[in-house]
This record gives sequence, structure tokens and C-alpha cells, in this order.
Amino acid sequence: MRVATWNVNSIRARVGRVTDWLVREDVDVLAMQEIKCRESQFPFEAFHEAGYEVVLHGLNQWNGVAFASRLPMTDVANTFTGMPGFGKPLDDGSLPLEARALGVTVEGVRLWSLYVPNGRLLDDPHYHYKLVWLHELAEQTKAWLAAHPDTPLALMGDWNIAPLDTDVWDMGAFVGSTHVSAPERAAFAEFEQLGLADVVRPLVPTGYTYWDYKQLRFPRNEGMRIDFIMGSKPFAELVTDARIERNERKGDAPSDHVPVVVDLELTPEDDDDRPMIFG
Repeated sequence: MRVATWNVNSIRARVGRVTDWLVREDVDVLAMQEIKCRESQFPFEAFHEAGYEVVLHGLNQWNGVAFASRLPMTDVANTFTGMPGFGKPLDDGSLPLEARALGVTVEGVRLWSLYVPNGRLLDDPHYHYKLVWLHELAEQTKAWLAAHPDTPLALMGDWNIAPLDTDVWDMGAFVGSTHVSAPERAAFAEFEQLGLADVVRPLVPTGYTYWDYKQLRFPRNEGMRIDFIMGSKPFAELVTDARIERNERKGDAPSDHVPVVVDLELTPEDDDDRPMIFG
């Protein structure tokens, strides 16, 4: 089973690129982030014509996550327990939950499409929100892993964190910036301490996944590695290959991110009905 994650930066602007790539690269399941649309605006027809069903969680022109799959998807969840909100308080005093998390089960493998908050600036409320969001996700992940240790699990998407100095083109350009701060890196490391691993890096040790549109960042290869597939041990044991699709940053109207792909070798035992573990 070929699984990928891609921050598409507006699916309506890039539907042709995404569907063409899915078919050309023989992808079974794609986790998308920043779809930037509501369900009523999503270009379902193009995906259906390409042979894919779609589930999504999108509330407005910001954020939004989705899955496109040519295999059945079950146990759909668009939030995780404890997920914090952000923004203007609602009438009941709670904060609105953004469209940043979507979980599905495919062939007994539990997959999450995640769009981690950006953080904006170190002194911005969004930075605190980012750290709390990651902490609550880690707490829930810990509970999921304890309850279902044998279920392959992957947290995929745009993490908005560069965990290593080599994951940015120049650390000097990031002094006092988000994405590389010690608290953010500690939040990322918390998932590794829980037993999740970056399943791509061992097979693709170098390479960026994001290049800003500005200042010729891509031609100069001034990028960042911030898109990850973090897998549990049962998931990691299924991985046979991985790649970062750098060429998808080229051409007309590309996203500023590129797909990250893993191939899984499923055995008959992995095809049984696994329990729902996220909700």
C-alpha cells in the first residue's frame, strides 16, 4: 500500500496537479493539509474520476485536512480528545476548534492527516496554542498506543517544526524564529519518546519538503524539512521504501510543499478488522 502526505496549499487551485500525481505515482492513500475549503467547495468529481474517494474536514478558506483513497476508509474522526481551540471565544466560552486533524483506518492501518499550527512568532498567542496543541496530541497518542500497541499508526502531515539544524538551509536565518525553537523541538521529540519514529529519514536522510514562494527559495534550495510521517513500531515495520517528491515543487502553480511517500508491505494479518482507536 502506497501512502503519502502533502500540504497542497489550496486543493481548488491545484486539483489537477494532485489527481494527476496520484494516478501517475500509483498512490493508494493521500493525506492532504491546507485544503482551504469547505466540504461544499471541494472538487470531489475530479478525484472520483481518478478512482479516489475523499473524506475531509474543512470549515472555511483556512486550514482544512482531507484523505483521498482508492481503498475503503473507516472510523473517520475529525478531532482528537483534548484538542484545543483558538480564536474568538464562542457563546459558551470555549474556543473554536480549527480543521487541523482527520483520522481514518485503511486496511487495518490507522492514519492521521495533521496540520500543526504554525506558531507565527515566539511571542504570539498562536505559538502557545501550537505547543498546547502538540502536547494534547502527544497525550492522546500515548493513550492510543497503550490501548492498541499492535495497531499500525501513522501521524502524517505538516508539522511546522524542523527538528534538526540540518532541516533548514541556514540556522542563522532562523534566529529568534518559530519552527526551530527549543520548545517546539522538545514537543516533536515527545512523540519519539512515545515510540513513534520518522519512517522516512532512515531511507531519505537529506532533503527538504517546503520552500517559500518568495526570494527564489526553491531555485536556491533554501528549504525546510517540516512534513513528516511519524509511525509507531508496527507501522515502521511495514515500511519498505520512502521518498520526497521534490519535482512536485517545479512547474506551473505548485504548492510550496511537496509530497512525502512511503510504501507499506501488508501481510494478510494486517488486513483484519482493527478496532477504532481514535475518537
